[in-house]
Amino acid sequence: MKRFVASIVTAGLTLSATAQTAELSAEPSASPTGASTPTPTTTPATADPASAPAVASPHTFTANIALVSDYRFRGIDQTYNRPALQGGIDYSHSSGIYLGNWNSNVNSGAGFPSGNLEMDFYGGWKTTRDDWGLDLGAIYYYYPGSDARSDNGTTILNNRSGNGHNGHIDNKEIYVAASWKFLTLKYSYALDDYFSIPDTQGSGYVELNASHPLGDGWGVNAHVGYLHLKNYDNGNYTDWKVGVSKDLSGWLLALSYVGTNAKGNCGNGEPYCFGNDSPGATKTRDAGRDVVIFSISRSF
Repeated sequence: MKRFVASIVTAGLTLSATAQTAELSAEPSASPTGASTPTPTTTPATADPASAPAVASPHTFTANIALVSDYRFRGIDQTYNRPALQGGIDYSHSSGIYLGNWNSNVNSGAGFPSGNLEMDFYGGWKTTRDDWGLDLGAIYYYYPGSDARSDNGTTILNNRSGNGHNGHIDNKEIYVAASWKFLTLKYSYALDDYFSIPDTQGSGYVELNASHPLGDGWGVNAHVGYLHLKNYDNGNYTDWKVGVSKDLSGWLLALSYVGTNAKGNCGNGEPYCFGNDSPGATKTRDAGRDVVIFSISRSF
């Protein structure tokens, strides 16, 4: 759910650009012999196009790709402790508007019956002033091929109300984020049932993120988040992460420690116990257990 959670996820980039223009002028040359000599007609000087300053485009397009040893979304395992190949594209405008798409393989046992792909589509507006920043946006999490069904036991159930969901799995959220220097505080709000779990509309996730460069390509980062899963027993939890990264000629190598207090005891049938497949799981494990994750990524 992704199982109960699904990428961040993930962000859009904004380019602030100032257009530069060059004004070129030419004055007629004076006669060296004084006023008694007629002044010839002159042609204004023409600037060399190559020497004119370039006008920065208000549009920016970027792409990114990553390989991670285990995909965690809000601290919860999405790939059953297996690697994930991830990537996306982003567009940003100097006005602050941005759009993007991000994708990753997932495991169907993480709450996406018969699905193995996550596709996120997002857009919003952000701005900065001095050390402050503001980001407003919306994101749609889509799992093509996902199909919860009652005839194979993959119906998504609410453990409090008993209501079930059959069909494809998705999630729609709006978010607001405020940043100051190296800190970012973000709140995400589910517009309908959280990853298609019945009766969970209005669930929310709040997170605080920090990152700080150390110089020579090194950096450190930290995260803490809290999910309030509305109208669902034992769905609330806290997750955290601390990590270090190193930039090597544009490739970013990162090592992170991720943990949660999500209830995933499989012996007790707790909600964050995920299977290795859906339908047809043959193994189960705690999806919120602590883990060390290695990743390599690059932006273009």
